[in-house]
Amino acid sequence: MIPLRDTQRSSSAPVVTILLIAVNFAVFFYEISLDSFSRNHLIMAFGVVPDRLSAASLITSMFLHGGWFHVIGNMWFLWIFGDNIEDTLGHGKYTLFYLLCGVAAALTHVLLNPDSRIPTIGASGAIAGVMGAYLVKFPHARILTLIPIFIFITMYELPAAVVLAYWFILQIFSGVGSVAYSQLSEGGVAWFAHVGGFLAGIVLIKVFPTRGQYERRRDLNW
Repeated sequence: MIPLRDTQRSSSAPVVTILLIAVNFAVFFYEISLDSFSRNHLIMAFGVVPDRLSAASLITSMFLHGGWFHVIGNMWFLWIFGDNIEDTLGHGKYTLFYLLCGVAAALTHVLLNPDSRIPTIGASGAIAGVMGAYLVKFPHARILTLIPIFIFITMYELPAAVVLAYWFILQIFSGVGSVAYSQLSEGGVAWFAHVGGFLAGIVLIKVFPTRGQYERRRDLNW
């Protein structure tokens, strides 16, 4: 299932979400301007490498991506779900929330793969946290979703709870399946980082003070 847009309206401009998207694309354009040796050095220096973890890399790794599909996919999900969580928390708290979810996701990956020497990069963990928060605050919002069925492609408006729960379960099953590949000794997706970020988002959105109009859940059709 590929989400296309949500029906939940925001009352403020998603300034931070737009800025995050712009920064991620700017960093990616810088990455692809480098030769392959310099690009690999950048990723090793600023990605999360569990075997030699640095505190700074927990932040810098969120702004690096491995290819066009990686960055476009991440930024698309951030655009769909980020504006409402920014509206819920306010710009400052949303920025902190986003970064904390990304750190939680990276630490989940490190805890499960402490000896890995493969760098982990991407905003997926932080965005997973935004999705977890969306599940808590707007479970009944509708998500216009692209669904391929055999050779046909159709679109449905599904409850956010269905779309996000499906995504989360998929991450768990994919993560369990990836264990067979020698604890991620080969390159791939850090599935459990997504799980860690999603769970962090669920917890943090309940801890962070929300703006007055969002003290009670305000999703559509509720």
